[in-house]
Amino acid sequence: MRARRWCPSGSTWPTSAEKAAWARTRGGPRRARQLAAIDEDWNCPWPLDWQRHHRILADLVDADGVLPDIAPGVLMDGDDIGRWLQRQKQPGTWKLLSTEQQERLSALGVKPAQAPSPTPATRRAAKGPSKAQAAFQRGLTALAQWVEREGAHRPVPRGHSEKITVDGETEPVVVKLGVWVSNTKSRRDKLDSGQQAALAELGVEWA
Repeated sequence: MRARRWCPSGSTWPTSAEKAAWARTRGGPRRARQLAAIDEDWNCPWPLDWQRHHRILADLVDADGVLPDIAPGVLMDGDDIGRWLQRQKQPGTWKLLSTEQQERLSALGVKPAQAPSPTPATRRAAKGPSKAQAAFQRGLTALAQWVEREGAHRPVPRGHSEKITVDGETEPVVVKLGVWVSNTKSRRDKLDSGQQAALAELGVEWA
C-alpha cells in the first residue's frame, strides 16, 4: 500500500504554502527533496482537500486492485467520499480539473459521466422550427397580409391564396390561406398559447 501523505506534527492538513514554508525553514531545498522522496505530492499544486480524497481512492485501489463502487453517502475518514467522487465525474467539474488531476483519476478507473443527450424539444430548437411550426408561421404571415389589406372583419374565402416573402426563398411562396384558416380552426385545441395569442392579435375570434 502506498504511504499515507506526509503531514507535519499534528492532525491537521497544512496548505501547500505552509508546507513549502516549513521545508524552507527546516532545511531548504535539501529538506524539500527529502520530503518529495517520501511523498511526491507533499507540495501538490491543487487543493489539499482534493488530494486527500484522491489518496483515499488510491489506497482502495492499492488494497483491492480496482476501485469499488462507492455511492454517495459512503463515509471514509469522516468524509462523504461517495459524494465527492460523484461530483468529480460531473462534466462541469471534470472540465475544471487540471490535466494531471484528470489523469490521476483516470488511472484509478474514474471517468467523467456522459452529458445527458438533449431532449427532442431541445434538438428541434437547435435545428430550427419544425415543419409544422414553419407552416404555421407562413400561414400567420399570409393572414397578417390579408388583415392589413382587407380588414379583420372580412372572412377569408376557402379558395383564396396569398403570396408571401419567405427568408431563404428567391421567389414568393404561395400560401393557400383559406384552407389554412379552416384547418387551423378545426385543430385550435392543439395550438400552443403563443400561437393562439398571435391569431388573437390579428382579430381571429375563435383563437
